[in-house]
Amino acid sequence: MSDDSGLSDHARGVVVTTICCLAGIAAGVVSAVYVGTDPASAASTTAVFVLGAFVIAQYPIFKAVGVGDFGVKDNLYVAFLTFTLWFISYTVLLTSGVELGV
Repeated sequence: MSDDSGLSDHARGVVVTTICCLAGIAAGVVSAVYVGTDPASAASTTAVFVLGAFVIAQYPIFKAVGVGDFGVKDNLYVAFLTFTLWFISYTVLLTSGVELGV
């Protein structure tokens, strides 16, 4: 699992986890802004497409940081962690009823 990036395994894990968490929270906020936070918006599948875009957008960031070689387990980890943080942040924004629209 070590690569030529110069990062230790621990540092690589911290970088990947941090980027996934920030992307998940950002996806939740963007979903709330783009889709909305009213009860009808909770059933929209557009928020899931926003999540998918944020999962895919992470890979160029990983390459730029120097973490590039991902196996199946790493890809599942990135998708799951991003989904989890998106789900939590978007749910909090939906249940609190904040208005983030433009």
